[in-house]
Amino acid sequence: MEKTIQTRRLTLRKFSAEDAEPLFPFFADDKTNTFLPWFPARTVAGARALVRRFIEEDAGGVAVHRAICLAGEPIGYIHADCGESHDLGYALRRDLWGRGFATEAGFAFIDALKRVGFPFVTATHDVNNPASGAVMKKLGFSYRYSYREQWQPKNISVVFRMFQLDFDGSAETYRGYWDKYPEHCEEKIDG
Repeated sequence: MEKTIQTRRLTLRKFSAEDAEPLFPFFADDKTNTFLPWFPARTVAGARALVRRFIEEDAGGVAVHRAICLAGEPIGYIHADCGESHDLGYALRRDLWGRGFATEAGFAFIDALKRVGFPFVTATHDVNNPASGAVMKKLGFSYRYSYREQWQPKNISVVFRMFQLDFDGSAETYRGYWDKYPEHCEEKIDG
């Protein structure tokens, strides 16, 4: 995948160690981190550890990570898992929510994933975070099923809605979460 992706307003680029300090307020914000799979960073060193993880996973082929930048400043991230789920994740600084940045970054990133051969991507959102589900719908994802997970590392019970976007129409619904978690269902949801 290309190292840098340009959109109308954003640059998606590989992370560098220098991103930890400007992203520390993002990683430290309790509200922003409510629905993210780690605890808020309480120090710049904690932010460095998260950025280092992104860099290492990207280099190791575990996931594709890109910093979302506005006017050259990192404001969040977008990533996709390279395993069987091809799970897409994204988050932005809270002061920039509601401006279409996640959707804009998502379209460009998903297009790049298609070009490198991803057959589909999945994305999940906590039922208590409908704004993330709205982004998934704007990106063209369709709802497939819901499941309850004892979510780690936060050790809380969460109902996730799983969405999927197929690139060529031939991918079957990813059933990994359905098979792993015994409490699951198909809900009737809008859109």
